[in-house]
Amino acid sequence: MAASSDTILENGTDVQMIEVQRDANRQISEYKFKLTKTEQEITALEQNIARLENQVLRYKTAAENAEKVEDELKAEKRKLQREVRSALDKIEELEMSNSHLSKRLEKMKANRSALLSQQ
Repeated sequence: MAASSDTILENGTDVQMIEVQRDANRQISEYKFKLTKTEQEITALEQNIARLENQVLRYKTAAENAEKVEDELKAEKRKLQREVRSALDKIEELEMSNSHLSKRLEKMKANRSALLSQQ
């Protein structure tokens, strides 16, 4: 009976060992699957990082170009404003000259009329 009890105990231990081994193998398979899935996620995230870095580079370049264009436009605006002020000053000068010449012409006409009426 003792031998039979040892065999049962041994068989029970063998069954337990098989269950533990199966459980360990199942866990190993789950961990391998999780590892593969995580490695794929890491690869996808690294690709996303590279894409975003390129996008940031493009946006930075576009922003620098926009700032350059803005500076050029500001310089052009200042130049045009100077030209407008100069043109307005010239117009004012010509209007004053025109007014002065018109007054002289009127005086000359008046003098001429006075001379003609005296004759």
